[in-house]
Amino acid sequence: MIKILLADDHVIVRDGVKAVLERKGKDLEVVGEVGNGQELVTWAETNDADVYVVDISMPVLNGVEATQRLIKAKPEAKVIMLSMYDDRIAVEKSLKAGAKGFIVKVSTADEIVEAIHEVAAGRFYLCSKVSKYIVQVFLGKTSTRKRDATGLTPKEKEVLQLIAEGYSSKQIAKTFNLSLNTIHVHRNNIMKKLAIHKQADLVRFAIKEGIAQL
Repeated sequence: MIKILLADDHVIVRDGVKAVLERKGKDLEVVGEVGNGQELVTWAETNDADVYVVDISMPVLNGVEATQRLIKAKPEAKVIMLSMYDDRIAVEKSLKAGAKGFIVKVSTADEIVEAIHEVAAGRFYLCSKVSKYIVQVFLGKTSTRKRDATGLTPKEKEVLQLIAEGYSSKQIAKTFNLSLNTIHVHRNNIMKKLAIHKQADLVRFAIKEGIAQL
């Protein structure tokens, strides 16, 4: 049996994927479910799965950050990123984080099952809707970005994600059990590092970089 961990903040999505796997994959077993990236990292500390199916956009810790932490702790971990979007940024961020597969939520049941089998076997898998990105890479048509999030600390990225998702400073402080002043410091550092001075521009940047998705 291939053991699977489902990470998605929407119960209805987890239930849907689980139902597909139970119906289509007789050799597939869901051994755990979590609702955010931090829960995924914590779950993996004491549990194992053959394949982790991870939503790219989750609260507290998004899928990309969670995947990076998971693979740092367990280099052998095999992750399939699940997304509502098939844009280049999301695919690029996922693969750079260490994901071995990428599928969109409108993928067919057969594609989801095939993705799990391929990744479990040690191969890469991209659903049909995002394979066009790989073609663009080989053709040299991908663009470079002058501004990126590599200079941000992990905590700053987490704060930026919640800012982009509409959380207030008080809500963010409560989420991380930090003082309001500390959150203000993080926000100011983020804006300074990115040379961004408006909330709307900060949100657009976070979405473009795949840190948050609306």
